[in-house]
Amino acid sequence: MNAMLSIAICDDEEYFRITEKQLILKYMAGKNCECMIDMYESGKELLNLREELNQYHIIFLDVNMEEIDGIETAKEIRKITKDVFIVFVTAFITYALEGYKVDAVRYLIKDHESLEKAMTECMDTILEKMDYEENEMTFDFQEGKTTISLENILYIESNLHRLIFYMAGEDAVHYTIYTKLDDVAESLQNKGFCRIHKSYLVNLKYVESVERYRAVLSNGKSLAISKARFLDTRNEFACYRGEI
Repeated sequence: MNAMLSIAICDDEEYFRITEKQLILKYMAGKNCECMIDMYESGKELLNLREELNQYHIIFLDVNMEEIDGIETAKEIRKITKDVFIVFVTAFITYALEGYKVDAVRYLIKDHESLEKAMTECMDTILEKMDYEENEMTFDFQEGKTTISLENILYIESNLHRLIFYMAGEDAVHYTIYTKLDDVAESLQNKGFCRIHKSYLVNLKYVESVERYRAVLSNGKSLAISKARFLDTRNEFACYRGEI
């Protein structure tokens, strides 16, 4: 079974929020995949999530919203995460250039007859880009055997022969397990994690910046980078962000 997709719909018209949700659920059911969909009435409400926006794989944005429109909302989202797929939903295609600036996947026209077909093509494109696959692992933690989403791991710390998995989110959940960090790092190879120190394995998704021997995470936490690993860490971070 595929890992669950997390999707946000932001539209100030209730009819289109519900319509888009129904179309997405129908599409995902046809793929025999699960998804979680949250709905927001304004760009301001969505942006209030701040770093919690990282939980979403896809965000559908109405272009024409009051107070802060979809284009400006997308620009603010891109300051927080470059990973989420952004799809604009609009009555008129008049913002193509702005869409390219925020790396939007595509525009969907609010047309009752063609919206379902356009949604199907859009989701096909996104899943192909994602190379959508299982992104969960089960660990025999001290707290009990638990299956976790890899993308929700903030970082892993090795401390006195045990590992502590720090998870993203306001609840600051963490799990402990007695095993070697080398073994876990090997199992997470090519999954967006970076060994910055003999004691730390971090999820690059949550790294805001790499400074001189420090990695600053999206929650404000600063972790030490060993001198021996600094150049590799800086290069991996730059590659992940698409800067090289």
